[in-house]
Amino acid sequence: MSKSVRCGSNREMSNARTVVDRVFREESGRIIATLIRLAGSFDLAEEAMQESLASALLYWPERGIPDNPAAWITSTAHRKLIDNLRRERTRREKQGPLLYESETRSFQDPVAGLDETMAFNDDRLRLIFTCCHPALNLEAQVALTLRTLGGLTTDEIARAFLVPEATLAQRLVRAKRKIQDARIPYEVPPKDRLPERLEAVQAVIYLVFNEGYKGSSGSELIRLELCAEAIRLARTLCELMPDDPENLGLLALLLLHDSRRAARTNERQELLRLDEQDRSLWDQAQIAEGLVLVAKALRMRSAGPYQLQAAIAAVHAEVKSAADTDWPQIAALYGELLRLNPSPVIALNQAVAVAMSGDLQQGLALIDRSNAKGVLDRYYLFHAARADTLRRLGRTEDAASAYGDALRYATNAVEREYISRQLSGLRGASLTTRLQVDNMA
Repeated sequence: MSKSVRCGSNREMSNARTVVDRVFREESGRIIATLIRLAGSFDLAEEAMQESLASALLYWPERGIPDNPAAWITSTAHRKLIDNLRRERTRREKQGPLLYESETRSFQDPVAGLDETMAFNDDRLRLIFTCCHPALNLEAQVALTLRTLGGLTTDEIARAFLVPEATLAQRLVRAKRKIQDARIPYEVPPKDRLPERLEAVQAVIYLVFNEGYKGSSGSELIRLELCAEAIRLARTLCELMPDDPENLGLLALLLLHDSRRAARTNERQELLRLDEQDRSLWDQAQIAEGLVLVAKALRMRSAGPYQLQAAIAAVHAEVKSAADTDWPQIAALYGELLRLNPSPVIALNQAVAVAMSGDLQQGLALIDRSNAKGVLDRYYLFHAARADTLRRLGRTEDAASAYGDALRYATNAVEREYISRQLSGLRGASLTTRLQVDNMA
């Protein structure tokens, strides 16, 4: 083989791998949801998708990348499911409908007929409600849906839950086994049974957005596809249950946070604090929609956690300058949120709002109190909040120590770089102060 042919082959393989990685990152939730509906099994669906991804890496460099890579992968995985079910006669109840579909679709063209299915069948919503069946505990519900629908790794989910990776892995295994053994149906439940599932569904969507908006690991701060997916699912929930104020509050919260996305980093992709952001870059259309949704939800007079968080985001969105932020109102809203949901993280957020209101000493005391039981010891934002408050108090050495603790536990590269900048600035200021003192002496 000539050198030019080898280079071309390597280039085509690299292109194929890039597209496969992109499809997995952006479409894995859609694909796996469709495959689970067809297979009736999480494990078989995941196995088929992995096999189809491997097939893509084998065939695409030689035959070219298809116009619709996600549909090709979905259809190839579908065919592999059919082949497996033909060999495994013990799964006759699944074989029938799959064989029927195989007879009505030509597999000579793996893309044929899938565009319409992928566009209109919302398998992802069915998957969320399946994962959120009351037979599973809340933590298992959220973890399983994030793993299958959100495409997050076990490690990423473990970080979101602040639990060891091994614990989270066992939780996933038990959840999938429970669904199979209990024959939990793959469906959106009837309206009279929706409320018992809704809290977990909302939590899933919220955590998917959080992982997209502020990645727990990796080199990117924002994963756009996860943010977009969470907002889409929140809209679907509002369409399904338009009179539920928490659905409206959740969608408002996501829109108001997402509206700041373009301003969260500078041209060097460095993280910016809220008070450093160029607010002219905030998405005014998202803000307008979010404010309308907050007002509509609160008029229903049944305030819940998502509505209160959306109200807090609205306070930020309504002012043109960070200096005009009504921090006492934000602290009061966090106080109400803490009453409904007594969480150390919410207590930390309220403490920061108190500090930003001007009472730095009281804010620092509340920050320390939020971690009285040590739950936030490995939560880098706890240490970052302490560091920022100590910096504002002029306690430079203590602030540097706290930033060091934050850096130890931060895992996202962009956030680590931000903390390092703050730490370097403090060390520089401390050195300057010491030199000034020496000169005066």
